[in-house]
Amino acid sequence: MIENSLRQGLRAAAAVLLVGASAACGGSGEAPPVASVAVTLSKSAAPLGSPIDMTYTFDVAPGQSLDGQYRVFMHLLDADGVLRWADDHDPPTPTTEWKAGSPVTYTRTSFIPIVPYLGEATVRVGLYRADMTDMRASLSGPEPEGRSYKVASLRLLPQSENIFVVLRSGSHAPEFAPENPAREWWWTQNEVVATFRNPKKDATLYLEYDSRPDLFDQPQVVNVYLGSQSVATFAADTKDPLLRRIPLRTDSLGAGDMVELRVVVTPSFVPATIGAGQDTRELGIRIYHLFVDPS
Repeated sequence: MIENSLRQGLRAAAAVLLVGASAACGGSGEAPPVASVAVTLSKSAAPLGSPIDMTYTFDVAPGQSLDGQYRVFMHLLDADGVLRWADDHDPPTPTTEWKAGSPVTYTRTSFIPIVPYLGEATVRVGLYRADMTDMRASLSGPEPEGRSYKVASLRLLPQSENIFVVLRSGSHAPEFAPENPAREWWWTQNEVVATFRNPKKDATLYLEYDSRPDLFDQPQVVNVYLGSQSVATFAADTKDPLLRRIPLRTDSLGAGDMVELRVVVTPSFVPATIGAGQDTRELGIRIYHLFVDPS
């Protein structure tokens, strides 16, 4: 019963989006495309919760331009057309600066949300005015529908196919953004210890984090270890979430079935003792994703 209600609600939301888009098209008098759109995915199939790269390319048509600031929408729809994931975002180059003959290409790395659906899904993309969400741009792209374009397909696999990173010590409880409960993070202490299953082949550690460089004369230093071997060292100098990809070579993973991962932050701090709030916890950096990808 709950699943049926959820599916009906999501289907209704998707229908509203398409109806609004159709109205924005101005009926049968469709405007000429202002640009073409194409998207390539780094994977054709991926487990829920795993990272995926989406490379967007927009190419403004000769003699055309965008009449304002537009945002990009990405909708992932299941086989029944139910909206399962939306990733609206501002392109790195504002659309007011796009010009014919100069394609705009950028790659966006996202983590697929945990949704109640497995199987084939459709990726549809388009542009809408930032100040008028019901006004979409007319583009040239595959299978147009309400100024939304089917740019790719993605097969969603079970989350169980991921390599799970298990936190053992040094992490605080998860927290959530009030305005976006799907956005989750946790703070480290001085040292986090975690373990994961050895993939026995080269892999990539995805570490998305931010920090408080405004509280220090010199940025904190983050060291990442596999066992006692250092695999990455960097300065924690960003207040905005930053995604790092750290290569994990087969020889650094060792021969055991499990691998110990340590993230050491120097120095740590206690906000209440330095006049930065009432928090009495020892904090290092704030982590949004800690993910091992063997692909």
